[in-house]
Amino acid sequence: MPDLAPAARAPLLVLGFAALAAGVAGGLVRLGAVLPAPPAAIAWHGALMASAFFGTLIALERAVALGRLWAYAAPAANAAGGVALLAGYVSVAFALFVAGAAVFAWVSLAIYRKYRALHTGMLAAGALCLLGANLWLASQQALDRALPFWIAFFVLTIGGERLELSRLVPVPQGARVLFGALSFALAASAAIAWAPLQGVLLIAIAAWLARYDLATRTVRGQGITRYIALCLLSGYVWLALGGALLVLGAARDAALHALLLGFVFSMVFGHAPVIFPAVLRIALPYRPAFYLPLAVLHASVLLRFGAGIADSAALRLAGGIGNALAIGVFIATAAVLAATARKNPAL
Repeated sequence: MPDLAPAARAPLLVLGFAALAAGVAGGLVRLGAVLPAPPAAIAWHGALMASAFFGTLIALERAVALGRLWAYAAPAANAAGGVALLAGYVSVAFALFVAGAAVFAWVSLAIYRKYRALHTGMLAAGALCLLGANLWLASQQALDRALPFWIAFFVLTIGGERLELSRLVPVPQGARVLFGALSFALAASAAIAWAPLQGVLLIAIAAWLARYDLATRTVRGQGITRYIALCLLSGYVWLALGGALLVLGAARDAALHALLLGFVFSMVFGHAPVIFPAVLRIALPYRPAFYLPLAVLHASVLLRFGAGIADSAALRLAGGIGNALAIGVFIATAAVLAATARKNPAL
């Protein structure tokens, strides 16, 4: 079957980013900001961010990798789920999220069958974790029960991609096996839903990445190579800090946002100059301006991290506003650079 043309992929991306905008607005209202936001965006902030936005974005990337038209049913269902959720059709939305995650898992397993390797197995396990999270949402609307699966989904997805690139550096086979064992244990820990165990595994995974990731070498480079490496390495710090708070059972908001903002969005900022051209066939040239949203992201997550430990609602809101600003500035920067590249292909 033929692949989907790049121009036809754009609407799915637009719907994904609409879910991101609504999820961010809903999160700010939860922190006390006065903003117009649909009730569902406030109540289901996490579902919009994880299942509607990232479920659409990552499933779209995976569909492009497989190159089969049917694979786009995954991002389409996740995007439609976000629309249904914002419209107030919660049960319909969660059913669509389950359908999207099921196709996404099937796509990931198809890639694993085609390219049998540890990293493709980790990507498939991550997709199954997203399915697990969405099944909890659909069956019991249990947001707290979905959270460990969402965390495992992000870590296995990012970890699998980084493990693939680690083939470019001399990593001992034993270290690769250890990383796979830690990652699959993280997926299993989501089913147990014991935060301290998940925290220990997150710290161990962060330590492995800080030791063996290709970024530890490319950080000495220049331009986009150094920028991506700094995004990754700083994200691993948030991964370890979030894991440490889960082990201690302290400052839940700080732990979750160290993981789901500090870690995950560091990865998004770092990989966007590579992923978006691959998905949409639109150039996104690197410029030092990318460091501005990255700096705002880390400063605001640090503020929110401290607010969670100090239990300060005012600082938590300030950190949340900074988080939203970082995401907004990054999107604006990427849009301007992409538009400039289209007008001036030589740049």
